[in-house]
Amino acid sequence: MNLLQFTFVLSIFILLYVIILIGKFVKHKSLYPLLPFKYDFRKRRVTFLKSLELLSKIGAKIIIETGTSRHGLDGARSQGAATIVFGKWAQKNNAFLHSVDISQDSVNISQNEVNAQCLNENVKIHLSDSVEFLKNFNEPVDFLYLDSYDYNDDPEVQLKSQLHHLNEFKAIEDKLHDNSIVLIDDCDLPGGGKGKLVVEYMLAKSWIITLINYQILLLHENSTILNSI
Repeated sequence: MNLLQFTFVLSIFILLYVIILIGKFVKHKSLYPLLPFKYDFRKRRVTFLKSLELLSKIGAKIIIETGTSRHGLDGARSQGAATIVFGKWAQKNNAFLHSVDISQDSVNISQNEVNAQCLNENVKIHLSDSVEFLKNFNEPVDFLYLDSYDYNDDPEVQLKSQLHHLNEFKAIEDKLHDNSIVLIDDCDLPGGGKGKLVVEYMLAKSWIITLINYQILLLHENSTILNSI
């Protein structure tokens, strides 16, 4: 191979490498500047960004998450790392996040990440059945994020998960207001995902789907920010 041929082959390899890097960059879906660019939120990025935008519009102060983040920011791509996402937003906006989970292991892991991110003044991790926690919660809720009861391919598990999320919403429904925001995770899955029953219930109760992707984002029909979306 002469110099000209070597230069040509090298140029092809460099071009392919650049194309691969560009492809990875395009697929990479960060929440920068809220969180470092390296964390990829992929299928949840659009709904997370819209939720954060709406939280700012309503001046949200109380956030509830059911099903805490078990892997911190390392789970950004696979599980969403919502505890840290909304905890960081709460820290920057003088709000407070309550995250509840029935698993002691999940609570311990999530608490370690909250500690590492210095979020304790704005985030509290609760060990409890989420429905019971929501029944006993006595403050108005500005943002409700439903992501508990793991969902899989077993139809029986799917139904139990869907019923659990419906019961969660019913348990906290009277603490929501016209400007409350509800986000439901893991909806684009076989069998209708976690949100199948609760979304049907909410639509019958004057809630409106404002964004649907892997997650579903809903606002009440009386929301003052509905027309701004």
